[in-house]
Formats: sequence, structure tokens, C-alpha cells
Amino acid sequence: MKNISICYSEHAIKVSSSSILRHSIQTAVTCIYRVKSSNQRQFFVRLKWWDRLNNKGFAFGLCDDKNSRILRRSRGTEAFKSCDSAVEIFWDFSRAKFESGPEPISRFYLVITLDSEIGLILGDMDQEILGIRERVSSKKIGESTLVSRSESFSGNAVHSTRAKFCETGTWHDVSIECFGDDDGRKNPAALYVYMDKKMVMEVKRLRWNFRGNHTIFLDGLLVDMMWDVHDWMFRPCLGCGVFMFRTRSGLDSRLWLEEKSFQHNGEEKCGFSLLISVCKNPD
Repeated sequence: MKNISICYSEHAIKVSSSSILRHSIQTAVTCIYRVKSSNQRQFFVRLKWWDRLNNKGFAFGLCDDKNSRILRRSRGTEAFKSCDSAVEIFWDFSRAKFESGPEPISRFYLVITLDSEIGLILGDMDQEILGIRERVSSKKIGESTLVSRSESFSGNAVHSTRAKFCETGTWHDVSIECFGDDDGRKNPAALYVYMDKKMVMEVKRLRWNFRGNHTIFLDGLLVDMMWDVHDWMFRPCLGCGVFMFRTRSGLDSRLWLEEKSFQHNGEEKCGFSLLISVCKNPD
């Protein structure tokens, strides 16, 4: 039986290996989807998958419920109650094809129903997904939007991904190069951020500028980029560097996106956020 993990859709982000520099290794990913049912009720679905020392895993939860359910089989179904809602999960990762990182790129599916209505469909096994849709009592399908993705890496130097910051936008190659004094470079520690191979931010004297923020204009949106590499530089055995990209929605001026903001059903607009955390040593 193969190990499981995932979350791949038209809104997902996958690790890129285009750079010839030293890349860190992706160890875990957490996605939060906003799901709106046909009766306008909103849910925030949390999916987490990981790959540590060749041990893959996948967990599911609703954001109002702090507990996550770990799915230990490579395929199956599971029904349970969470946040006063009936939840059912259908999944099959037994034949999934993987690249780098813990999520498959093909030959898998994940279907989640909330109160007998399909809320989220991921994967490319169309025949199997159609069969599940025919089994569900309600034929209605809710609307789903990826609003947050967090990626965890181990290693040094370059952290690359590919992101779509809004549904009407285009895909962008995102690369973060963070060099400390112990990376064998003659120059002082520095941070570089590239979008589509074009430098959009440079931070010199990183030992003095280990926290900060910068605004990028992308696809007609303001995207705030924030970094905190204090622990990554000064506590390398224990600490992580943190980088966040977050689109602003309306007149919103808050930079850091907190998970508790997902817990309000009346909140209609959520910008997209991408959080990258990097540890120099594997878990």
C-alpha cells in the first residue's frame, strides 16, 4: 500500500526545479479552501500533507475545529461530524504520481461533502469522481476557492514555487534566495526575491534588516511580501525563516494573515496568502 498525501487543483502551487542553485526540500504543505454551499453557508476546509524521511501523510479538518483527522489508508471513505456538520471524505492516492514534495501531480482524487453536498473536488480521476457524484444525495456542488497555502522547507539558499495570486491572474514563478554569512559567499548576508526570473526585491545587510515588508504590484493587485529571518540566521539549529506573500482585498491594511480570520462565516472577501517557512536542518 502506498503512502498518501495531496492537494492539487487549478489553484494549487507546486515546487519548481528550474534553478541550478541549491534548492531546499519541501517537507509539508497546508492549504485552506473557502467552500460556499448552495444555501450560502461558508466553510473553511484545512488540508495538510507532509513528507518527512520518506514518510508521507495527509490530514483533514475544518478551521473551526482545531483537531485534524489523519487518513492513514491510501484509499477509502470516512464519515464523521465536525462543527455541527456532516462531513464525508472520498479519496484514492494508491496510484498517485509524485514529483518533488509531498503532493501528487496525477492519478488521484479527493472529494469532500459537507451536509450531503459536494464542497471540494481535487484530482484528475474523472470517472471515479463522476461515480462519487452520482452516489451523493444532493447533486449540487458548492463553490471552492483556495485562500491560503503554507509550505515548509528544510535546507539552505533557494526556495522556489509557482503561484497564482488571484483566479483571474496568471501563474508566476516565485524564487526566494536567502544567503547568510555561512553560505560561502564573499558578500554579507542578503535576501533576493524574484518573480518570473525578474528581481522584485533586494535586502542587503540582512543581519540588520532581518524583518521587514515590501509591496509588489502584480496582476493589478497589491501584494505584500513580509519576511522574518532572525531565527534562521541567529538560531540556525532551531529557528526558521518565514516569508509571506498576501494580496490585499479592498481597503484592508493588515499585513499578517491570521488563521482565525477564516472563522467568520460573514467574511465574504479573502485575499490569497502564500506562507513559506524554511529550516536549515531537516525535522
